[in-house]
Amino acid sequence: MDTSHAHPRYHLFTVRVWEEEIEAGQTEWRGKVQLLPGGEVRYFREWTTLALLLLTMLADAKAEPDTQQPE
Repeated sequence: MDTSHAHPRYHLFTVRVWEEEIEAGQTEWRGKVQLLPGGEVRYFREWTTLALLLLTMLADAKAEPDTQQPE
């Protein structure tokens, strides 16, 4: 059985980070990670959360049925 296209060997994410004022004189970094091309979006406030989100999104992508066309 040919499984070469069962799961892509790569995943494309966009990560956006910005500094946001939360109180006068206090800021924190916030971020958004998006899995492409599907568009799943998650938000984070801590860097450790970013790594966990990426791992979760990758695991979810593996669990979904393959809907991509063979290259």
